Amino acid sequence: MSSPAEFYNSLPPISKAYGTLCLLATTAYQFGLLNPANIALIYEEVFYHFQVWRLITNFFFLGNFSINFGIRLLMIARYGVQIEKGPFDRRTADFLWMMIFGALTLLVLSAIPLFRSPFLGISLVFMLLYVWSREFPNAQINIYGLVQLKSFYLPWAMLALDIIFGSSPVPDFLGIVAGHLYYFLTVLHPLSGGKNIIKTPLWVHKVVARWRIGARPVTRAQAQPETGSSVVFRGRSYRLNG
Repeated sequence: MSSPAEFYNSLPPISKAYGTLCLLATTAYQFGLLNPANIALIYEEVFYHFQVWRLITNFFFLGNFSINFGIRLLMIARYGVQIEKGPFDRRTADFLWMMIFGALTLLVLSAIPLFRSPFLGISLVFMLLYVWSREFPNAQINIYGLVQLKSFYLPWAMLALDIIFGSSPVPDFLGIVAGHLYYFLTVLHPLSGGKNIIKTPLWVHKVVARWRIGARPVTRAQAQPETGSSVVFRGRSYRLNG
């Protein structure tokens, strides 16, 4: 059995960094070292007082130490890690870009008064859950030992549970929207014959290479599929209909 240090060191870089920053933010808050109001997403402060750090820092606060905080952190450790080690294995730049794209999408959505939220970390975590549910749609999930369902339906089940327990469904819903938009543009649309219009920018690849983040990518030759054949896309085999 591996020690906590060995487990932590085995985590992929982006999920590990994000989870660590979320844990540090909540720990600093609990010890009175951080005032959440100083990192919250307040657009008036961003545009009128140029406090641009709020556009980033709001994603790292998941609330105070609680059961809900523990659940969100475990979601990063499980679902974020699984997709970073699975479909995004040796594709650290692509995984980082997915997180950046999700964050940008959430910032735009939160500018709508109906969806205004001072902290978007929960939504970003929920986006990871949604992408995981699409990458591993047939995995069996047991919820609180009461209900067993396919992982494809897990985001919606979690959304329903939040409503039942009196939590706002908005953060979860925003995460689903951001996750679906990313998955549609990078997977579903290209598989139907369209182009990936949000390919990972070169500067993201350069940042990852410059700081030697993650394992080096492996270049694979892409075969041209024939009608009715299958194609491997992002490490997964899809059946193409003629």
